[in-house]
Amino acid sequence: MAADVPPSLKPIQPYLKVAKEYEKRDRIVAYYCNLFAVQKGIKLDSKSPDGKKFLFTLMDKLEKTKKELAGEDAITSDIVGQAHMDEQARQLFLWADTEDRAARFNKNVIKSFYTASLIYDTLAQFGELTDEAAMRQKYSKWKATYINKCLKEGATPTPGPPGGEEDEFGGYFDGDASGASASGEGPSNQSTSSGDQPPAWNAGGDTPPQPQVPSSTPPKPAPRESGATSQEDMDKALKFCRFATSALQYEDVPTAIDNLQKALKVLKKQ
Repeated sequence: MAADVPPSLKPIQPYLKVAKEYEKRDRIVAYYCNLFAVQKGIKLDSKSPDGKKFLFTLMDKLEKTKKELAGEDAITSDIVGQAHMDEQARQLFLWADTEDRAARFNKNVIKSFYTASLIYDTLAQFGELTDEAAMRQKYSKWKATYINKCLKEGATPTPGPPGGEEDEFGGYFDGDASGASASGEGPSNQSTSSGDQPPAWNAGGDTPPQPQVPSSTPPKPAPRESGATSQEDMDKALKFCRFATSALQYEDVPTAIDNLQKALKVLKKQ
């Protein structure tokens, strides 16, 4: 559908492309990217015949998707949906930031930064961005443009934020970058074959390795003798905990309790 965008709606094309890329991998991300595109498109052109036809077609698709995903909390609850989108943008950003700081520059790092910035854009449909999301949105767009320009000109990009670690971005993200390494978080289908593919693109089978845990990190407890918790279940429980945290930020206690109970259920299953 992105290829058929009328000229008056060209600014929404990047979000439609992201939606298409996520269609089979994460339909929730695809849904909210399309929804944001519609909202933006209505402001751009809702009167011309081509504009109206395109937007109506996209809205029909959204309605169909919403019915198919009616059982998903991320669709029925804006708070859970917002947390889901923020988490995807966060994964993309932290992977790209880690690669950038390690001076591993390539097209996948550019794409990861750029896509993270677009997904951060879509968070505006849920309300005002947090300071953290707004900062990462701005930084991701700048980094994608900067690295792309350097590689096109045959120059070597400077790793990290502009001006070094004491810069506005450096001071803000320094803690997050180290936190990403300590957590070892990544997509549930992540492999460890190579380090030149961002989290959201695994069609080629190459995904970033799990970050090394710093030596100062306390040793993990030994697995239970029976029914040890799998990494997939740990990731699910962590996701529900993040949803609960987002709910509490909006004083939505019932949603927070519901997600914490889901996390416990995942961790307790044998």
